[in-house]
Amino acid sequence: MTTPARSLKIRGRILYLTDDQALLAAQLKGENLVYDPARPLMGSISTDEITPGWVCYYYDETLARYCMVGLRGGAVEKDAIKNGGFDVIVSGTSKGCGSSRETAPYSELKAGVKLVIAKNIEKIYGQNSQNIGLLTTTDFGILERIIKGEEIEMEAFTKGLDPISASIVLHGGLFAYNRARLAGTVAPPAITTASRPMNLCEKILAAHAIVDAREGKLGVNGVTPGDAFFARTDVRFSHEYVTPMADALFRADMGDDAKLTDPESIWAFRDHLTFLDLVMPKKHIEMGLKEQAQSLATVQEGFSKRHGIKLYGEVHRDGHLVGSEAICHNKVIEEIALPGQLVIGTDSHTCMAGALGCFAFGVGSTDMANAWFTKDVRVTVPETAKFVLHGAMREGVCAKDVMLHILSQPFFKTGQGIGKVLEFTGEGVRAMSLDERATLTNMAVEAGGFTGIIEADEVVVDYLVAQRGLKADDVRASIVRADEGASYVATFDVDLAAIAPMVATPGDPRNGIPLSTLKASNGGADVAIQIAYGGSCTGGKKADMDMYAAVLEDAVKKGKRVADGVHLYIQFGSQDIRRYAEAKGYLDIFAKAGAELVDPSCGACIKAGPGVSDSPDQITVSAINRNFPGRSGPGKVYLASPLVVAASAIAGKIVGPAEI
Repeated sequence: MTTPARSLKIRGRILYLTDDQALLAAQLKGENLVYDPARPLMGSISTDEITPGWVCYYYDETLARYCMVGLRGGAVEKDAIKNGGFDVIVSGTSKGCGSSRETAPYSELKAGVKLVIAKNIEKIYGQNSQNIGLLTTTDFGILERIIKGEEIEMEAFTKGLDPISASIVLHGGLFAYNRARLAGTVAPPAITTASRPMNLCEKILAAHAIVDAREGKLGVNGVTPGDAFFARTDVRFSHEYVTPMADALFRADMGDDAKLTDPESIWAFRDHLTFLDLVMPKKHIEMGLKEQAQSLATVQEGFSKRHGIKLYGEVHRDGHLVGSEAICHNKVIEEIALPGQLVIGTDSHTCMAGALGCFAFGVGSTDMANAWFTKDVRVTVPETAKFVLHGAMREGVCAKDVMLHILSQPFFKTGQGIGKVLEFTGEGVRAMSLDERATLTNMAVEAGGFTGIIEADEVVVDYLVAQRGLKADDVRASIVRADEGASYVATFDVDLAAIAPMVATPGDPRNGIPLSTLKASNGGADVAIQIAYGGSCTGGKKADMDMYAAVLEDAVKKGKRVADGVHLYIQFGSQDIRRYAEAKGYLDIFAKAGAELVDPSCGACIKAGPGVSDSPDQITVSAINRNFPGRSGPGKVYLASPLVVAASAIAGKIVGPAEI
């Protein structure tokens, strides 16, 4: 067994990611910049920019060739990072925000990058980097030491990490760490926290903490933020974007004959690229990406059959493909997760299931490959911020507005929310439907949060009884409740009555402003749109269909329909949601209004279906969860509620329902 290195000397070039495109281009052409602490660094670099959606059709070292080709400004071309000789990449706040795709840090690592330095590192990106052996730090003092030519001790990259994460870093990755753990040369620290009042996430994690893996012993009396351990999962799921890479990692480390542990608690989804053929650019087709993307579904199907796991796949009508069975997050709520469970999925929006009162969070390919074999996932107990929602939302306001308001607050805009659990409570939450609650938990990750969670109540009980035929008392018995006197890193009181309809301007979901100020912020001009998109896991639920229908039915009664030059897409989150809309008569309303209906798939939300932009001058108003550059095409994306999306489609500009 290889002994972990104790230090390293970084001799390669340093790439400073700056908003100055000329300086960025000069570095890519070979110029070395002198470090200037005053030079502004590019912030909020999303994983969509590091590896755009189409790059993720690859799941091997080919990813290195396309590292950062989606970076805003367009300066980074194919092979630029790989051939640039860069050992270090430096940027500003929130490096790696957005999707949980492990392809992002993997592309950097395979392009030769050894160290990522940023003012703060997003939680999932940071953990994925640790898992594959890409070093990260927020200590710019290390940068100065590298410039001086000093040898850096490995412990410099483990400061502030929990013992397990630190050991994974020292071993060069999760698989190497696990080999050492199985060989008995390293062991996770014992959990010694005494019994204490715990909040929701702490209680669920304490119940799932592994005390003795060989005997299957679970549960401890108490955990506290910072405690690190392996926890037993109840639900593991992946989708075709990630399953092939995780499968390749699984077989490479465990062997081709390795079996999944408890395959009955593992699910796979064909939900991300179902409609890709409809929107793939000619350039990408000529690159052979059509076949490469199709291989993802083929590999996942083979994996599912080989291991006997449930695959939610494509749906055909009259011999023609119409869409997917469901977007994974919607189906996890409809059929899979339960209160009190620990749920992991290979998607950052796994946190949506927290609306059921379970602890659900996204992981990368390496974590999932490891969990397939062990049924365990490593966790560090996160701090929890509590959001107490008071009062009632006024007319025209919904959960999407509440979340855009919350995300716009300094706690999140300054990065303080990174890695935190967002626990929503209060009478304002209790008055919300399950679908509306799911909007809150879904978008917790847009703040860089660990996950979102809401204590289950009779709303959840009624839903699970009606949806799945479960016994009410059985559901009630599974509910976990926070203890009296539990601790929170911060508590925020939110007056729902004070929240107005919101819109997040392009570039970041945290760019929320009141809709009433949009025109003023746009130089006094209306924001004309070409695309209105109602869909994705966030905006494709039953309650969202109710909102689209309410606005569009009112418009049709007034003789109005979708404005000329505007495309309104309404996409269902699952076939169950589509059937609901059909039963309510919404399909007829949508058709009369001029909406274009799309069956379930992630679609335009990840630039892979109807509703994507195809030119930089196009403007979209969307009910999806994030609007990072390039996320839904080259155009600009404004985030808004289903009510605003529908109203804007009728008006041809971003407005609320009252204005039509």
